[in-house]
Amino acid sequence: MRALSPASVIPTHRSDDLLRVKIKTYQTVHKMNQLSNKIALITGATSGIGRATALAFAAEGAKVVVAGRRESEGNQVVAEIIANGGEAIFVQTDVSIEAQAENAVNQTVEKFGRLDILFNNAGIEGTFGSPLHEAGVDAYDDVFNINVRGLLFVQKYAVRAMLQTGGGSVVNTTSVAGLVGFPGAGVYDASKHAVEGITKSAALELAKLGVRVNAVAPGAVQTEMVDRAFGEQKDYVAGMHPIGRLGRPEEVAAAVVFLASDAASFITGVSLPVDGGFRAA
Repeated sequence: MRALSPASVIPTHRSDDLLRVKIKTYQTVHKMNQLSNKIALITGATSGIGRATALAFAAEGAKVVVAGRRESEGNQVVAEIIANGGEAIFVQTDVSIEAQAENAVNQTVEKFGRLDILFNNAGIEGTFGSPLHEAGVDAYDDVFNINVRGLLFVQKYAVRAMLQTGGGSVVNTTSVAGLVGFPGAGVYDASKHAVEGITKSAALELAKLGVRVNAVAPGAVQTEMVDRAFGEQKDYVAGMHPIGRLGRPEEVAAAVVFLASDAASFITGVSLPVDGGFRAA
C-alpha cells in the first residue's frame, strides 16, 4: 500500500481554511520559546519545583526573577540560567513579610520594565503526623503565614503591576492536599485548600482585565520538602500514585510553563493536578 504524504491527506475543498487554522494552532502550542521575552517572577525559586521552573522558564525564553530566602542557593540558580544563555536576577524575599513581597515585584519592574508572569510557589509543609486537635497556634501560623498570607501578598502586588501593562498570568502552587484531605497533615491541607479558593476567586475577579489565574496541584514530588515530610515513608507515598513513583520537579515545571504561556490563553480558574494519577484512583 502506498504511504500517504502529509500533502496527500490535505483536503482541497473549503475545509482547507479550517485545517490551516488547526495546523497553525498546533505549531503555536508546540514551538519552543513559548515564553520568549516574557518577564517572570518566581517565589520559592531556590530549590525543588521553583528552581526547576526557573530553569524551564529561562529555557523557554523568559527573563527570570528568582525570589527566595536563601541567598546562596538563589544566586546558584541565577548563575545556572546565565551560564545557559538566559537572563536572571536574585531578590532575597520572605513572602510572609509584605514589604519584601512588594519589593520583589518592584525589583522585577525596575529591572525589566514590567511583569508578565508570576509563579507563586513559596511554601512550607509544617509538621506532619499530628492530628488537628493537637496542633498548636504556632504550627498554624508558620504554615499560613507563608502558604496563604505570603501568596496573597505577592499576588496582590504582582497583579497591580500586570494591570499597568495590559495583563499577565499567575500560577499558584497548591497540592493534591488542596483537593483532598490527609490525616496528620490538616494544617498544610487547609492552607492548600485556601490557595484553591484564592485562585478561583482571583480568576473570576480578573478574567475581563487580562490577567489569568490558575494553579498547579502536584502530588508527591522528589524535593527537600517531601524528604522532610515523609522521610523513610517515601516509598510508601510513591506507591500511592498509580504511576508508581514520585514526581520530578521538571514534570511540574512543564505544566507551569504551559499554564503561564499563551498556549493556555483560554484557561483561567483551573487547578491542574500533576500527580501521577493520584486523583483518578
